[in-house]
Amino acid sequence: MVIESSLKPTSPTVEFPLDRGFLFSMEGIGSEIDATTAIEWLQRDDAPPGEFIWLHFHDIPTVLEGWPLKLADVPAAFADAVRRGYPSTRIMRAHQHLIAVLNDVDYDASRKRPLEVATLWVSADDRCLLSVRSVPLRCVEQLRSDVLKARPFRSPMALLIRLMHEQSDVLFGIARGAAVSSNAAEEALLAGKLPKSASLGRFRRDLVRLRRLLAPEPAALFRLASHPPAWLRDDDAQSLRQCAEQFSLVLRDTSGLEERIKLLQDEIAGKVGEHTNRSVLILTSVTVIALPINLIAGLLGMNVGGIPLKSSSAGFWIFLTIALLLTCIAAWLIYRLERN
Repeated sequence: MVIESSLKPTSPTVEFPLDRGFLFSMEGIGSEIDATTAIEWLQRDDAPPGEFIWLHFHDIPTVLEGWPLKLADVPAAFADAVRRGYPSTRIMRAHQHLIAVLNDVDYDASRKRPLEVATLWVSADDRCLLSVRSVPLRCVEQLRSDVLKARPFRSPMALLIRLMHEQSDVLFGIARGAAVSSNAAEEALLAGKLPKSASLGRFRRDLVRLRRLLAPEPAALFRLASHPPAWLRDDDAQSLRQCAEQFSLVLRDTSGLEERIKLLQDEIAGKVGEHTNRSVLILTSVTVIALPINLIAGLLGMNVGGIPLKSSSAGFWIFLTIALLLTCIAAWLIYRLERN
């Protein structure tokens, strides 16, 4: 064939930038293949029923401009999604193809390194799963490891669902870490301590961002499971419904966690305001209590004539008694106001 003659055995990845390639048998066991074998299989019209192929690429421009999209009969909507670089997770139907955008997140709860997001674009039909990534993804490596361990995948949709489960597990793990921090903050409040609200606010912002980035719309998954393509297997449709339920559960947990963090922040803010008001009250009380003594001392310290009891031997004790009496009256008034 023309394509076979134009390819050199020593450099197939130049013409066909294949990063990973697997051919799955009717039993769902995948075997790794090279680019030449992938091209030959895609051009066959007599492939055994039940066989399908997974092609994973790392060079986006070459894929968009070269053979992969043409050989795999990928719809134009997939190329448009890759060019536009849709960042949010989604799964769409384009005729008899499914187009998905998945994300892999490297999240550091301590914020010692920035958030790293890797996007994977996937196109699936009854005989081919084609995936393109910008940077390496852990979920793809995990899926590749499962395939190499002879874990059976009986359809391209089973591979896609496995990737989506990996993504929901990532979101669940992040939510679990935020829940641990929320529990620690709540225990500190119950113990009378004041935790830092900044860390909770950071978790809340991260949850909102990661939920928007990682979680697809469960309603779209349920609609797809209710009206699947003709080639979708019944067990894959059931797995898709379970995946939608898992995402719904994770989203519900994260929403509840966000609300819980908000309540903790409000309680911490109330505690901080209460402590601040009490500190201001103490400072004001000390100032008011010391006011009579300071006022009398200021008046007696003026270097002018006519100071009363200047020549009296008991003048100091008289003024001291007056100052103490006024101080006691001020302290009693403040104590009464505080009790009210």
